[in-house]
Amino acid sequence: MSVQAFRSDPKPISVIGPDGGRLRLSDLPPANTRRWVIRRKAEVVTAVRGGLLTLAEALGRYGLTEEEFESWCGAFDQHGMSGLRTTLRGERDQRRRA
Repeated sequence: MSVQAFRSDPKPISVIGPDGGRLRLSDLPPANTRRWVIRRKAEVVTAVRGGLLTLAEALGRYGLTEEEFESWCGAFDQHGMSGLRTTLRGERDQRRRA
């Protein structure tokens, strides 16, 4: 039997992270994170999608808005981890309009 079978809450202990490795709650960025690099954004998106954190927990823990988190999800879905790079986002948006 797995350890999961004995846990009282339905949350997984770990999920597959954006880099293919195991991602646990302890691996997530600290709650006071202010500098959001690509990897950290991808970890939070993956944690929520995998059930490690609920959306409400992630928003509260990191002080994010739902719109901000959804924009991360959309960028991650459309462009992978590179889509989470904020410095190129404006350039990418301008190329789409041209």
